[in-house]
Amino acid sequence: MATTVSHAKASSVPRRPPPVGVRNSRAWLVRNLFGSVGNTLLTAGALWLLFVTLPGLVRWAVLDAVWYTPDAGVCHAAMGACWAVVPEKYRVMLFGTFPYSEHWRGALVIAIVIALAAVSTIRRFWSYGLFAAWVVAMLVVFTLLLGGVLGLRPIGTHEWGGLPLTLVMFVGTVVGGLPAGVLLALGRRSTMPVIRALCTGFIEIVRGLPLVTVLFMASLMFPLFMPEGISIDKFARAQIAMAAFFAAYAAEVIRGGLQAIPRGQYEAADTIGLGYWQKTTRVVLPQVMRIVLPSMMNEIIRAFKNTTFIGIIGLFDVLRATSTAIQDPVWVRYSIESYLFISALYFVLCFAMSQYGQRVERDLARN
Repeated sequence: MATTVSHAKASSVPRRPPPVGVRNSRAWLVRNLFGSVGNTLLTAGALWLLFVTLPGLVRWAVLDAVWYTPDAGVCHAAMGACWAVVPEKYRVMLFGTFPYSEHWRGALVIAIVIALAAVSTIRRFWSYGLFAAWVVAMLVVFTLLLGGVLGLRPIGTHEWGGLPLTLVMFVGTVVGGLPAGVLLALGRRSTMPVIRALCTGFIEIVRGLPLVTVLFMASLMFPLFMPEGISIDKFARAQIAMAAFFAAYAAEVIRGGLQAIPRGQYEAADTIGLGYWQKTTRVVLPQVMRIVLPSMMNEIIRAFKNTTFIGIIGLFDVLRATSTAIQDPVWVRYSIESYLFISALYFVLCFAMSQYGQRVERDLARN
């Protein structure tokens, strides 16, 4: 049989590098702002809106504003914003009905929660030690808020208020609601009809009700069903209601992640002899939490903002404390500045949580 010999030679032409993207400012503007007729019109409209509103806003908020004065008359004579209402009323805004002489305890609670939350964003600290630190920190927080030991003046939960109450309610909502959401999601996919029916019924009932209704039921209706002589603190009832509401929504987010796990993962875990809880905790849930992280972070941020609803049942969160602070007839006309300050506070905390979630997503994508 004849053998065919190829005389083809490899090309000696050097390989060309891939095209380099143009990164100058003109190319960026064309690509992002003026790439089409629609983008051009939107850009022109946005620039016109900024041209019309921005100068007046800067003049009102910065140039003509009063930043500090104990005399509200100075603000009356000024043409701009009266940011002096914030240093004048900040203690009421941040601590609400908390006893004035004990505000240092509320400030310490805020510092502990925010500092430990910041430490928790550093991955090298993720361990059982961090969990233990949170347990100890919450014991310290409740000791500071309740008092009655170590010479601290006793303070009932009906006197709690402001940002300390908001942070404690938020932490309790997530810490209590997230594990409950995982169990509800697993229960809804259970092969046992009773468990599946109970979990499905709880999720659908709670998700079908507004948060205000859930809080009213916990505050007003739940005590009617308690045996005579037994009562549960209003803060505890509100905390349970908030955690249950968060758990119902978190359960559906986690259930979506469970459905996204390929069947082969379950079969592989069964093949190596893992039991149900070993398979769930070591194989399934780690993958689920990675999948649902963006949606779960959205629910966590929503839970933080939902703490404002507890003001409806008589608890003085930071928003209701601000509303009370500006009832002073001398400063009542500067409610816009007060609410802008609280809005900025909420934005900073929510933005920090959002950025942390995105950083975790990037780390998981690399690993």
